[in-house]
Amino acid sequence: VCVLVGGGASRQQDTYLSPLDYRGPQLTFLRETFHQTRRAGGRLSFQTFLQGALSYTENPSETANDWGGRMGYDAGWHYHWQPARGLQLMAGGMAGADVGFLYNDRNRNNPAQARLNADISASAGLRYALRLRRMPLVLHYQARLPLAGAMFSPAYGQSYYEISQGNRDHNARFTYPANALSLWQTVSVDLPLRRYTLRVAYLDDIRQSHVNHIKVHDISRSLLVGVVRHFRLLKKSERKEGGGL
Repeated sequence: VCVLVGGGASRQQDTYLSPLDYRGPQLTFLRETFHQTRRAGGRLSFQTFLQGALSYTENPSETANDWGGRMGYDAGWHYHWQPARGLQLMAGGMAGADVGFLYNDRNRNNPAQARLNADISASAGLRYALRLRRMPLVLHYQARLPLAGAMFSPAYGQSYYEISQGNRDHNARFTYPANALSLWQTVSVDLPLRRYTLRVAYLDDIRQSHVNHIKVHDISRSLLVGVVRHFRLLKKSERKEGGGL
């Protein structure tokens, strides 16, 4: 289990609220679980990510601000192989969902935009173990590319009041790289301590869409720091011998 927190810079545009780019700081939380299974000769792993973010951005003329927040969960399987000593590659797929909001403190008619989407992604990464003098280090890289999904979006000029009254206009849209090209990637290094492992990570999160005549991009780059805790799953026979349930 790995828990990371940190911050960085966010760049946002949502033409439903404003045609301008908004920029500012963002706080990010990321929790990862990773379990190497016994399937396929021990080459299959199961991984989850829980990610949250809060942002406060400003337009170029400093006359309006956006408040943003989101929470997403992704889970999936990867197949592993080791082409060289210390190097491990993995590839697979993940499925996830994301909810959030963006609020503009200047707008009156349509001050907020909701975020709701789900997708299936291709995922790949690597793990490389090395030594820096006497210190063992582990480098990680992983990327996810959404391939297909669905998202909620109002039509351009359509109010949320109209949607609440049943006046819907293709508000659930199919997404794929041509209309929602996005990319999530992270680079990290693990430094072992006594009982824990310290992880320092760089997260590059690019989310874009262009549906219902509304252009959206939410681009953030964050530096995260946290700890990794390793747990060993016991077999049934081992739990019985140890008196566990």
